[in-house]
Amino acid sequence: MTSVILDKVAKSYGNLEVVHNIDLTIESQEFVVLVGPSGCGKSTTLRMIAGLEEISGGTVSIDSRVVNRVAPKDRDVAMVFQNYALYPHLNVANNIAFGLRIRRTPKDEIAKTVADVAAILGLTDYLDRRPSDLSGGQRQRVAMGRAIVRRPKVFLFDEPLSNLDAKLRTQMRAEIKQLHKRLDVTSVYVTHDQVEAMTLADRIVVMNDGYIEQIGSPMDLFMNPVSTFVAGFIGSPPMNQMQGVVSGTPSGKQVMIGDAAFAIPDNISVSDGQQVVVGVRPEHFSMTPDDGSPAIPISLNLVEPLGSEALLHATIAGQPVIIKAETNGDIKHLSGISQVYAPRNLVKIFDAESGVVITGQHGS
Repeated sequence: MTSVILDKVAKSYGNLEVVHNIDLTIESQEFVVLVGPSGCGKSTTLRMIAGLEEISGGTVSIDSRVVNRVAPKDRDVAMVFQNYALYPHLNVANNIAFGLRIRRTPKDEIAKTVADVAAILGLTDYLDRRPSDLSGGQRQRVAMGRAIVRRPKVFLFDEPLSNLDAKLRTQMRAEIKQLHKRLDVTSVYVTHDQVEAMTLADRIVVMNDGYIEQIGSPMDLFMNPVSTFVAGFIGSPPMNQMQGVVSGTPSGKQVMIGDAAFAIPDNISVSDGQQVVVGVRPEHFSMTPDDGSPAIPISLNLVEPLGSEALLHATIAGQPVIIKAETNGDIKHLSGISQVYAPRNLVKIFDAESGVVITGQHGS
């Protein structure tokens, strides 16, 4: 049962601090994904866990042991890299077995372990091939196989799918998730792709400029982003964000965006005239009223069909929005849409200056 604990972990290069005193506890057997844009500190954080980057401050603990000064090879972690890092002159079997041979594992044990891992990863028929004879997805499986045979306490993945095409990424995401369920090993995964994060993670850690912006389950981050940054990073397409002004009415609070009124919950701490950002996910716009929320006029620019769904590219009072709608097998009925509805319980309100959410259970 292996947990990974980061306590006030920081990383600096000279006077430049790139990771700022982050606290994170990864529970035993949990699959945690670090996600964020390039330069946010996610890969640096992963490399500090692995021991490939020296820690400038704080502590990293693996299995209740502080490993700040422990060499990477002695941390009992296995890392899968973006570029596969396979030995081109060795076949698949020998690439997988390389770490076991270095540790002078008995030959019969190596053979059995390689055979078992190859069966798990669907590589049994490729054991005699060299990496140059494999597809990108197969090479990444070999890299994972080399990590698995070590039976580490922690798996570390550094953007392992970024070199694959879209179809292979989808396939490999499913395979990695199934592999984690089968092995039940604590895993930390780094990606800039929020779709990977949403589909793989037990919990997501959203990072921004070296800070942790929010930690939570995929659906918690999707439904309850704590900031405009998280709202704009999680979701495909991301949450619509529009500048507006709070206006009180006898029937309750609303935010005005031009002449369009967005009804909002009454329990949030806002005042008349306050500048805010209104957040509505494309999926949460409705074509019909369902809770008494006012109709919102839109100017429709483009209907983008995606099969069972379509994306409506529109503006509300001149501000761009994307609305997701069902096609029901045809998009003709969508081209005439001139108004939509935003259920008040699904509207998020953010402070215009700080970007912090001021709706729902997160408070002001």
